[in-house]
Amino acid sequence: MSDPKDARPTLPGLYACSEAEGVTGIEIAAMVVSVVWVCLSGWYFLSVPTAQSGALRFLLGVMVIVMPVAMIWVAALAIRAARVMRTESARLQAAIDAIRQAYVAQAQSGKGQPPHPALLKRLDDIAGAQKNLEGTLAMLGGIRQAGGAQGALPAPDMPDGDHQPTLSLGTPAEALQPPLSNGDYIRALHFPETAEDEDGFAALRRALKDRGTAKLIQAAQDVLTLMSQDGIYMDDLRPDMARPEVWRAFAKGERGRSIASLGGIRDRSSLALAAGRMREDPIFRDAAHHFLRRFDTSFAGFEPNATDEDISAFAMTRTSRAFMLLGRVAGTFD
Repeated sequence: MSDPKDARPTLPGLYACSEAEGVTGIEIAAMVVSVVWVCLSGWYFLSVPTAQSGALRFLLGVMVIVMPVAMIWVAALAIRAARVMRTESARLQAAIDAIRQAYVAQAQSGKGQPPHPALLKRLDDIAGAQKNLEGTLAMLGGIRQAGGAQGALPAPDMPDGDHQPTLSLGTPAEALQPPLSNGDYIRALHFPETAEDEDGFAALRRALKDRGTAKLIQAAQDVLTLMSQDGIYMDDLRPDMARPEVWRAFAKGERGRSIASLGGIRDRSSLALAAGRMREDPIFRDAAHHFLRRFDTSFAGFEPNATDEDISAFAMTRTSRAFMLLGRVAGTFD
């Protein structure tokens, strides 16, 4: 097997954009426009007599001739900078893709061998620079339970175990909570967008008061955090969406080929990375199966009271994308 270092691009040279050197068409066009403007405006001031004094005429000439030329060059530099940034972005994306492909190739052919340390360091450096939900959630102290497990969301306030506090007549305190709306359920399973997403956090807090939904949220957060360690982020996935009636069939207990369209994740590298982790990491495997069971139970309770629009919105959440990915890896749709 070839060294993965041979497959990855040289990142220090990534930013050496060739367009940043020499004269480009943008500068030539700006030069031509500047010369034409100076000639026309200079001819006008030299040939057309005016009644202004010498000082005023000179100041007016500077404003009419020099300022437009300056604006032309400001625009030219802005266009050139935008072109350079687009090129840099394309090269960076190509480098990330090349590194990920090398990582996937090693994971598929290495038969359990650890990835090359330098390759892992490159992946960590690049993934750390990208904006994504899972990284934001992992750093939010307001969600994480103080002193609890890394990446775990806090459960609603309750004693240890599954027992709920009861009132004097034996009524569980949970029964006094207003039912969780479909909108809050869907919004909570998508998780907050940023640390400033007040609506998202409000929906999450309400969802955590519902026992079943809280368990699903905790299971989803666990698998999202574990997958983010391999550079798998739900925001990067663009699944093929199944019809609401297929989701309803899944809620009623159908499995296998009849609901295969639910596994709409087609990203090969993410599937390969998740499958490799599922085979080799028992902690990841247990977390994934626990999450799939919680998802099954929670969605079965949500579906009877959900409209087709609710189900379509539910299918777009980050939790549902994790289900699509892990469901394919676990063989739920086979």
